[in-house]
Order: sequence, then structure tokens, then C-alpha cells
Amino acid sequence: MAERQIRFSLKQIEYFVATAECGSITAASARMHISQPSISAAISGLEQEFGIQLFIRHHAQGLSMTPQGQRLLREAKVLLGQADDLQAAAAEISSRIGGQLDIGCFLTLYPLLVPELLQAFKQRHETARIDAVADDHAGLIGRLRRGEISLALLYDLDLPADVEFQRMAAVPAFAFVAADHPLAGRGEIHLCELIDEPYLLMDLPVSRDYFLSLFHQVGLTPQIAGRFGHIDVIRSLVARGAGYALANAQPRNRSSLDGHALSYLKLKDDLRPLHHGIAVMADMRRTRTADAFLALARETLLDQPLPGTIA
Repeated sequence: MAERQIRFSLKQIEYFVATAECGSITAASARMHISQPSISAAISGLEQEFGIQLFIRHHAQGLSMTPQGQRLLREAKVLLGQADDLQAAAAEISSRIGGQLDIGCFLTLYPLLVPELLQAFKQRHETARIDAVADDHAGLIGRLRRGEISLALLYDLDLPADVEFQRMAAVPAFAFVAADHPLAGRGEIHLCELIDEPYLLMDLPVSRDYFLSLFHQVGLTPQIAGRFGHIDVIRSLVARGAGYALANAQPRNRSSLDGHALSYLKLKDDLRPLHHGIAVMADMRRTRTADAFLALARETLLDQPLPGTIA
């Protein structure tokens, strides 16, 4: 289907209808509180765009409509009525808590955050329906910019200027190893104690740069033995002794999906923590449903441990 080109505005249509109903540009100008030249320009623009004459100009006697103008007037009134209905619908949608809300969440946060927030929100607002998509950091920013989602739950990594971020809580990095690893019982270590062992990197856009920066902060270079886009794959490999990995959210479940045990190790190095929070487009006007979800998220997450994780 060819793209439809609309070269007139509702404002022009409003000026046309006002002029037709008032019978003169002077009277339409007074009714619309706009200058006469603006009214004249709007009508001339419509005539040029549609290729028809809307009015017959009578010197000192106002205007009379042409047959073509009479027909267009009927359609113009229908269009303005539909525009009013659209505006009323938008006002109704924005003023109630309910309907559809599309959100996004960072891949590794999704199973920890989304189920709890969706369940709590549904209990408060039964008519609301939330669709939540999982994506990496760059993907979520792209979805926000394209208007596919109203908000995103993610980390404060490389956020562009047109995105507003509401910080919830800090999540320091930690290391994890197999439960039978020689360092498993230590509880906390320096990163250098693992540096000669195979490192399994979370290889997602932006995330990979963050994890590699942790090594650079303490002057180390990891021995990367594998790059993976899914945290559960990494957890399974680490639990089987294939190496160690870094992450920020410590699930209460210390086992991989295939049932092998893991051990979490606090890092004693002075490393910059991540903060999780909620990102929205800075210039986007939110619905009441989106605001209600943000309020629930703040109640649940602000300065609190991530749901489903070790405090």
C-alpha cells in the first residue's frame, strides 16, 4: 500500500468550518481568536491542496460557498467530530488505570523482577494488562525510542541523554564458582585470586563492556574461555567447573538449571557497582497506568534487595 500523504491540518479544517458557519473571514477571526490573514491563508491552502474553490468572495458582502465547498463542509464537520472522539478517547485512556501497558526488562533481571511486579500490579488493577518483553540493554533503549514499550527495567549502563533513569538500588558485582571450587568456602575474595582461571563472559551489548571494565579497574586482564548471551548457560558451565563468572544479581537459588551447586563470592576490590532502576523516554507523556506501575515499582524496589535474590 502506498504511503498516504496528508498535506492539510485539522486547524485549517477548523478555520474553514468557522468561516462557512460565520459567513465571513472577519466573523470567523473573532470567533476563533485568530488573525484574519491566518484564516485567509488556511482557506487558500485548502483550496490549493484540494484543487477546488470553496468560497466566492463578495466585496464588502462577505463570502458564499460554492457547491464544492458545501460538500466539503459536510465531510469537514464529520472529520472534526471524529477528531473530538479521538481526543476524548485519549483523555479517557490517560485518566484511568487499566488497559494495555507494554514494558521491557533486562534479560537477567526479568525472572527476578517481572513475575513479582506483574502479580502485584494485577492484584491492584484487575483491568490492566501488562505485556513484558525481555531484551538486552541496547535492545531496550531501541524499543523505548520506537515507542514499543513505555518503560524499561534495566541497569544504569551507558544511558543516552534522551532517556530518564529512576535509580532504585545498588547491586555490586560478585563472582560465582562451582560449589566444589577451592575458593568456594571463602565467602569473599579479591578478583586477582581468580585471574588465572577461565573466565566465562556475559557477552551482551553494553554488559560485556561493563564486566571487562571491572578487571581494568584493578589492572587485570581476564582469561576469557567463552562468551555467552544467556546467564543460565554460564551458571550451568560454571557449576560443572568450566570456569568462573561475574554477575550483579545473586539469585536465592544457588543451583544451575541442571541441578549443580554454585557458590557466590563477594569481591573485596573497590569496584563501581551497578544500579538497577526504571528508564523512560524523557519527553514521553505517561498514562496513569504507567504512573501506577512506576509507583508500585518504587514501593517494591527502592533501596530494597532485588526480589528473589540474597540480601
